[in-house]
Amino acid sequence: MGLQERLVDGVRRGKEQDTLLLLTHPAVITLGRTADPGHVLIPDAEREARGIELHDAGRGGDVTFHGPGQLVGYPIVALRDDRRDAHRYLRDLEDGLIATSAAFGVAAGRVEGLTGVWVGSAKLAAIGVRIGTGWITSHGFALNCGSDLSGFDTIVPCGIGDRAVTSLSRCLGREVSPEEVAARAASDVGSALGYEAAWNDGAVAASAAGAVSWPPSPGDAS
Repeated sequence: MGLQERLVDGVRRGKEQDTLLLLTHPAVITLGRTADPGHVLIPDAEREARGIELHDAGRGGDVTFHGPGQLVGYPIVALRDDRRDAHRYLRDLEDGLIATSAAFGVAAGRVEGLTGVWVGSAKLAAIGVRIGTGWITSHGFALNCGSDLSGFDTIVPCGIGDRAVTSLSRCLGREVSPEEVAARAASDVGSALGYEAAWNDGAVAASAAGAVSWPPSPGDAS
């Protein structure tokens, strides 16, 4: 969170380039601004015994789970001109993740009235964002890659009780790691937002899958 906040401030002041952070989290339940605490399904003692942290996230949305096997992306970008539209931004993120899924042979799409990326009725990727002063974005998406989805049993994912979750691994019948997916996701999400990604493995802590920063594509507004 500290790195994300520093980058948001730097982008707002023109000191940092627009950046996409890609990483994996240790097991953690995060609460969005509209979260219902009742959507956390296990008592604190059991959660702590399982090594799952609990944090308020300051993003939109309800309750979600992050953990190993999941690629988390935080686009920290200054939305410009006609991109200053929260709904368009969410749809752009979905487009990027749908393209990444297709590159791995998974036919994903949208469900009307629900944010995120879906395979049939099961959620493959969750999206929860914050758009702050100056139209600077933070938080972002979580794409399920690995086959172990047991952490989602501790919550009502995104507050939607009648939908399952899935992953690239479960859809493909083989193990897919966040590291395998990261570069492709960077390219596809960057393209959906109007950027060309430039990979930088050394930009974040060792626990992260990588980081990407990119300048605007030629002809993009600055």
